[in-house]
Amino acid sequence: MARVKRGSKRAQKRKRVLKLAKGYYGNKSKNYRIAKQAVDRSLAFAYRDRRQKKRNMRSLWVVRINAAARMHGLSYSRLINGMKLAGAEVNRKILADIAVHDAEGFGQIVAVAKDALENAASAEA
Repeated sequence: MARVKRGSKRAQKRKRVLKLAKGYYGNKSKNYRIAKQAVDRSLAFAYRDRRQKKRNMRSLWVVRINAAARMHGLSYSRLINGMKLAGAEVNRKILADIAVHDAEGFGQIVAVAKDALENAASAEA
């Protein structure tokens, strides 16, 4: 079988890895073997953290909504339950934005949720 020396393919591969390692400290940006390890590790972290970012943002929205809801005399869970009963479909991202930037609008949403909770309680009794 013929011997394969790879030629330009090897150089292209090394160039790609070293380009990804640009800006790393010391040998991590110069030495191919060490750069490859650093790049593999950083790509794994990037993949993981793209998913964690979604979790972190949702928890931030929940904290903001809870704080604003408690200022109006409701807990987060009761607010969400009241909104579901009222049929108000506002996602947490938008709700958090309203809570931060439009206090009056958020107060109206809380009033709708409170009415729905009271109606559900009276219908149950």
